[in-house]
Amino acid sequence: MPEAPAYVILGRGRWAQKMRPIISGEGKSVRSLDETRQLPAESESEYVERLAKTLKASGAQIAWLSVAPGHHVSLLIRAAIEAHLHVVVEKPWYGSSEETEKLQSLAHERGRVIAIHFEYLVLKEVEKWRADFHPGSGCRFGGRFFLSRSDYSGIPATDNLGCHLFAIREFAVPSSEVSELRCGYELPDERLVWIDKGNQRIGSIDLFTHGQPIIQRFMQKVEAALDSAAFPFDLQFARRVAVELEAYKRRGPA
Repeated sequence: MPEAPAYVILGRGRWAQKMRPIISGEGKSVRSLDETRQLPAESESEYVERLAKTLKASGAQIAWLSVAPGHHVSLLIRAAIEAHLHVVVEKPWYGSSEETEKLQSLAHERGRVIAIHFEYLVLKEVEKWRADFHPGSGCRFGGRFFLSRSDYSGIPATDNLGCHLFAIREFAVPSSEVSELRCGYELPDERLVWIDKGNQRIGSIDLFTHGQPIIQRFMQKVEAALDSAAFPFDLQFARRVAVELEAYKRRGPA
């Protein structure tokens, strides 16, 4: 049996602290790299080279980027690939089409996997939606994602939470019309998606009470891709999600 891949978590925030026991709880070796910032005197190429050396020295095979979104994420991805690591990136993805294509092409050339962590996509119910309803022509998709806690990320709720909803739509019913999408912080907890067709609701999923080990299942899917299994949730998938979300924001609620 192949040896289990080791992980290195980049970041020191709340999510990085949450991920460490989850990964180690799956019997994986996991290290942390808390300091990931570019030094004031460093050029981007020097920054990437320094981080690549540090990542290579970690002995890990998978880098999990638990950092806030921004241009630095692309540099971290480049450093990980240069170090010959696979990469898991937290959502949302703000990279341009050109940036996305360059990074995905680099990963393909080096035989590396880049995964965007949309964990709800491995819910059994979401997978069944794709099997039953894809591509969703003639359907209407809706969702609400409310968190009772305050925002700690500095990311607008529509981006931070809404990207989960649009990722489900992109995976299961990309041809559906968006009928409603509401997201917010400091509201009663609710995470619900649904599909309507005609005058009938043909499916709904409670994302809040599912009770499934979705982060662990996402890890398994990533690790299977290291052995050449298909992995659909890459940067190009994340870019499509971002494009659809931005288009919805420009249109405004129906």
